[in-house]
Amino acid sequence: MLVCALAAGCSEPASETAPESGPASETPTGATSSTSPSPLRTPEPADPDQPTSWGPTVGELERAGRLVAEMSTRELAGQVIVGRYDGTDPAAPAAMVRDLHLAGVSVASSNVADEAQVRATTAAVSQAHAADGRDWPAVIGVDEEGGVVSHLGGVATEFPPFAAAGAAVAGGRAGEQVVTEAARATSLELRDLGFTWVFAPVADVTIGSADPTIGSRSPSGDPALAARAVGAAVEGYEQGGLVSTTKHFPGHGGVTADSHLRLPVLRSSLPQLRGRDLRPFEAAVEAGAPAIMMAHLDVRAMQAGTPSSQAPKVYDYLRDELGFEGVTITDSLGMGAALSEDFPAIRALRAGADLLLMPVDTATTHQLVVDAVESGDVPRARVVEAATRVVALQLWQQRVAADVRVPADVVERAERAAAELAAAGS
Repeated sequence: MLVCALAAGCSEPASETAPESGPASETPTGATSSTSPSPLRTPEPADPDQPTSWGPTVGELERAGRLVAEMSTRELAGQVIVGRYDGTDPAAPAAMVRDLHLAGVSVASSNVADEAQVRATTAAVSQAHAADGRDWPAVIGVDEEGGVVSHLGGVATEFPPFAAAGAAVAGGRAGEQVVTEAARATSLELRDLGFTWVFAPVADVTIGSADPTIGSRSPSGDPALAARAVGAAVEGYEQGGLVSTTKHFPGHGGVTADSHLRLPVLRSSLPQLRGRDLRPFEAAVEAGAPAIMMAHLDVRAMQAGTPSSQAPKVYDYLRDELGFEGVTITDSLGMGAALSEDFPAIRALRAGADLLLMPVDTATTHQLVVDAVESGDVPRARVVEAATRVVALQLWQQRVAADVRVPADVVERAERAAAELAAAGS
């Protein structure tokens, strides 16, 4: 059993800079959420080498529980935040990770100058994470979906939009293998640059021209093809030793507003969601997805009036109905839809988020989490549960990356895989 028993891409407009509401010492009132954590399930009997459904072994999960149990409140709060930062100086994200004990950072296009600078940034963050006494890798993530959302333009290989994956799998098993190899190749290239996470694949089923946000980022408007493409991609990322992040649950492709700007309403009934939007996420879970990103949507069939990233019933559906046991991460908390409610980070954490992605002000959000835990507004056990999952997943990434070496010709392999995906999807 788990030692603590738990007893333990998101690309956004640069103009969005509004701070989270309230001073750092405040805590939200009236937030609708569960106050007790859901259990981290482990197989019985608990063989330490037995893998979980999302990657880490039972032993890694137990070790993560022991590591998290020793954390101070400030360390615990940092371990559930992936920060944002300004500029291209590698010292800036490194200082944040060290001083705030962050799980890691997200590297956006505004943080990228050239290949040497990217490598210096990821190395500085890794070193700062280790200097903080943590012997597991930092979460160093990037939106690198291919197509229009590629934050490493000019640094990493240019892959076609993920719509090419949906078209490729229409050709059968050979097309699925092309998608898997593309994900594996980009995993290895990103790891070579120092990344441990990618905020992909996109699992949203697009409705076509009425969809203003996802479009060609979606694998397909056909849920069956989208499901096959997502499952194939998840397998490839896993083979490459990179943490993938299937997004944006429960499906952003069916709304007609942009969540970067305001809260979109998803009006589909639950049977409609099951038949369409949820199918690629089910495929991701079946493929062993390690992390799923929660969208900022008003999902009327699950919890009306609340952004899904802050809605306990949406997290409950993902875990109880789809059987997902891995890390849940919010979409960027700097987006307009997330800011439709006060204290989005605290509400998300209470609702069931394990990682808080890119809050507007990382330091303020860190203090808010510290205050919420110390006041009891967010039960410490909830944050322990979240941090345990995150650390366990990073232990998995560390192990798999050690076993799967980056080849010397990684760039050539990535370029070849991108060309093959483009050809298969044409």
